[in-house]
Amino acid sequence: MKVLHVDINHPLIIEQFSELGFQNDEDYSSSKEEIEAKIEDYDGLIIRSRFSIDATFLDKAKNLKFIGRLGAGLENIDTQHAKSLGIFLAAAPEGNRNAVGEHALGMLLSLFNKLNTADKEVRSGKWDREGNRGIELEGKVVGIIGYGNMGKAFAKKLKGFDVEEVICYDIKGGVEDENARQVGIMEFQNRVDVVSLHVPQTELTIGMVDAEFLEKFKNPIWIINTARGKCIITTALVDALKSGIVLGAGLDVLEYEKASFENMFTDDNLPEAFQYLIHSDQVILSPHVAGWTVESKIKLAQTVVDKIKAKFLE
Repeated sequence: MKVLHVDINHPLIIEQFSELGFQNDEDYSSSKEEIEAKIEDYDGLIIRSRFSIDATFLDKAKNLKFIGRLGAGLENIDTQHAKSLGIFLAAAPEGNRNAVGEHALGMLLSLFNKLNTADKEVRSGKWDREGNRGIELEGKVVGIIGYGNMGKAFAKKLKGFDVEEVICYDIKGGVEDENARQVGIMEFQNRVDVVSLHVPQTELTIGMVDAEFLEKFKNPIWIINTARGKCIITTALVDALKSGIVLGAGLDVLEYEKASFENMFTDDNLPEAFQYLIHSDQVILSPHVAGWTVESKIKLAQTVVDKIKAKFLE
């Protein structure tokens, strides 16, 4: 098969495709329109997030048999139209779930122990032990929204922390396992101390965490988002931080990100809500790197190769 690679990934994907007899063409700079003009020549497409793959693009990909996306989600692909055309879609959430689970835990521990604040203060010559007294995960109820690959990985990381309980909420039934008990949204909001988001970006999850949602929690909560930025309405989060509904937030993703995830803002103006976040000691931020480790780069590529090999060659 003839495969076009439009994003740079770990070299093993090209090496292993070559071993399978695939022809690999690389084009990391052409525009979407230029790729679209030649996509009919290819059986396979390998992409991360450089551009969206819509129905128009897919209709021109007359010979396309598969799309491999080296990432967890498929929101940048018109999946319904792709499936109607018989195109096999291979995402790789198995490849970076461990990285996401570790990152979410790291953010939570950093918030609980005020590590960012303490680090900045010590570097500036301030030695404030009492002001940096932390809290412990032991005895807390941790709630996970979205209990798929990422949610399960995070729950597994919590096993050694003696939390009171890990509970999960998901629109799909029967997803609980030995690491988390599945509950309804009312029990979830009545019990949790920590909320960690692990949902894909869909019509249901965009804007999911709004003012109404946050106001329904019985206890003040800590919130971690390593999923998708548009799941949280930032202005609502800021209001909740100011009022004490939210005690702290760890955000690897922001609603201001571009669809490519390579940049954040569409213009040079920093939104007022984002300015609050970057100046708040209650917030820790990272640039959409929860699943972005040395190891996950290898795992993502291998996962896509394995899925395509299983589909077409076994």
